Amino acid sequence: MRFIVFLFSALCAACVTDNSKKTDKVIQPPICKKKFKELTIHDHTRVDNYFWLNERANPEVTEYLNQENAYLDSMLAHTDEFQNKLFKEIKGRIKQTDESVPFMRNGYLYYNRFEEGKQYRIYCRKKNDSTNPEEILIDQNILAQNLGFHQMASMSVSPNNKLLAFSEDTVSRRIYTIKFKNLETGEYLPNQIEGTNGSVAWANDNQTVFYSKKNPETLRTYQVWRHTIGSSEDQLVYEEKDETFSCYARRSKSGNYIIISSHSTLTMEHSFLDASNPTGEFKVFQPRERGLEYEIANFGDHFYVVTNWNAKNFRLMKTSASATAKENWQEIIPHRDDVLLEDLDIFSTRLILQERKNGIPMLRIMENDGADYYMDFGEEVYLAYASANFDYDAQVLRYRYTSLTTPWSTLEYDFSSRKKNLLKQEEVLGSFKSDNYVTERHYATAHDGTRVPISLVYKKGLQKNGNNPLLLYGYGSYGHSMDVYFNSARLSLLDRGFVFAIAHIRGGQELGREWYENGKLLNKKNTFTDFIACGEHLIAQKFTSKEKLFAMGGSAGGLLMGAIINMRPDLWKGVVASVPFVDVISTMLDENIPLTTGEYDEWGNPNEKKYYDYILEYSPYDNVKTQNYPNMLVITGFHDSQVQYWEPAKWVAKLREVKTDHNLLIFKTNMEAGHGGASGRFEHYKETALTYAFLLDLAGITQ
Repeated sequence: MRFIVFLFSALCAACVTDNSKKTDKVIQPPICKKKFKELTIHDHTRVDNYFWLNERANPEVTEYLNQENAYLDSMLAHTDEFQNKLFKEIKGRIKQTDESVPFMRNGYLYYNRFEEGKQYRIYCRKKNDSTNPEEILIDQNILAQNLGFHQMASMSVSPNNKLLAFSEDTVSRRIYTIKFKNLETGEYLPNQIEGTNGSVAWANDNQTVFYSKKNPETLRTYQVWRHTIGSSEDQLVYEEKDETFSCYARRSKSGNYIIISSHSTLTMEHSFLDASNPTGEFKVFQPRERGLEYEIANFGDHFYVVTNWNAKNFRLMKTSASATAKENWQEIIPHRDDVLLEDLDIFSTRLILQERKNGIPMLRIMENDGADYYMDFGEEVYLAYASANFDYDAQVLRYRYTSLTTPWSTLEYDFSSRKKNLLKQEEVLGSFKSDNYVTERHYATAHDGTRVPISLVYKKGLQKNGNNPLLLYGYGSYGHSMDVYFNSARLSLLDRGFVFAIAHIRGGQELGREWYENGKLLNKKNTFTDFIACGEHLIAQKFTSKEKLFAMGGSAGGLLMGAIINMRPDLWKGVVASVPFVDVISTMLDENIPLTTGEYDEWGNPNEKKYYDYILEYSPYDNVKTQNYPNMLVITGFHDSQVQYWEPAKWVAKLREVKTDHNLLIFKTNMEAGHGGASGRFEHYKETALTYAFLLDLAGITQ
């Protein structure tokens, strides 16, 4: 919600300075009330004067957040027209009436489509082939009517194609209600299951589903339940007692098994049950061992296993369904120091492997007749992965492909001819042509000599004279590889002279498991220094300068933003931090906050002094100090279940208190959204337009 300038006088005086003595030309930022709070552990005391902002129901909190929203509107008021122009421009590239490529599953073609002017998808199917009548499964536009937020987590059709289970979140806390629809009559069933993670696994009797419940306080997915259609009493079948683990249920691609997966950051365990015997007992596949990760995929009477057992970058194993403990696993593909094995897809006569080498994803095809080769994609930097392959006997591979200059594309690869067939490419309306843009791969040198990859894109004709605005994006946590991808909205920056770059820093997994391990726990500061090195490299290569270098990151990437502005505030003209995880110590000490206990293996448990001391050295909130900071835009959602709104709120308040510059510090809280921002395909772009206006305005570009 936005507020205009004159509403400042009505806001709580306890949280705002008196502006009555200021001139009309000077707009004073909100000043948050301080409430003394001491936090002591390991004989060390921190003072947190803004700790009280975690009182979600306190009217003073919402008033303060509203003040910050009003201040942002005031400080960016001169860009309102520009924001509207950017929004229309971004929206204008989108084909409003559009349809996905159908895929075949269990005798039906499934697809979704958008209608012009509508925010949400319409989910459909046709029996056997495209010439048959359309059957609308769910029109999300109807479900979302009169709601400020609506998100669907999953849709799952029963094996006999007659019942639909789907889940929705109307608050943006990622707590989903499962609902059921009779696809023969079109009627919604009275059964509703609240407080879930949204996923559903059907048993083969078409009457039983398995689902996962969330702890209402920590939001940890900790129980798996069995529900029978028409019954009001569900049965608990599994409870994850270890607070560092989460669990969920899924149906195997083969349809033979229901699988319960328990996982922490570093450890996995799976149990399986014959899907035709839903009231039976689950059997543990391989008991958990700390540090042992494995994923399983059923084929016939065997399972394939992707595991890190004696294999840091993972290897492929195979075992009988009757003997699943790891001492029975037989090696199919050994461990390789320079290749990360990420995933596999199974066909009746071949395996499709997702691998990664030198940071580049690869699709490998292993035929039963011994042929073994990699697909060629013709670009240096790209993203490709298998998708929607539900038919074991298919003779084509459905896959998705994109790059910084290639719009999202759906293709099929014919195994026999080894030819590719483009089924659909995202249509970018207007004058877009891929060959008007250039991509490059660079390597920065980190403080310890490590070479850090950078992927970048810019419009052809750009001069490398140090005078270009450049946006450097980063994440670097959880082993999540920050792959390149096309974004039509980004053209609004590139066409105005911006360079866009992604820093593939340690903490991600682009260069294998070791790349991840060297950016977590007691190596976490490598993530931040890598990003700084990437910024310095791009300046040295004359792509930009300190006066025109911008940085952006969200969630754990927001932690990255907080760390780099404390360490090198002079390097950045402006920084965008979205849903930033910036109060690391306090959050990781509070076991009642969602995600805390499950992330000890990522950040360390600060109840142990060695981790407390190390985190304290980089935690952005704890390291705010009296110095100049760059221009900053901070964005959060009031209902965020991943990073609570009070982390950025406290951070902004503390920055306002101590920073010594006159640079812009503005803070937006979406009062109806959570971690993923606004729902609806167009509402999301209003926030994008605001962010771009902030960056472009600082770069001196006003139209």
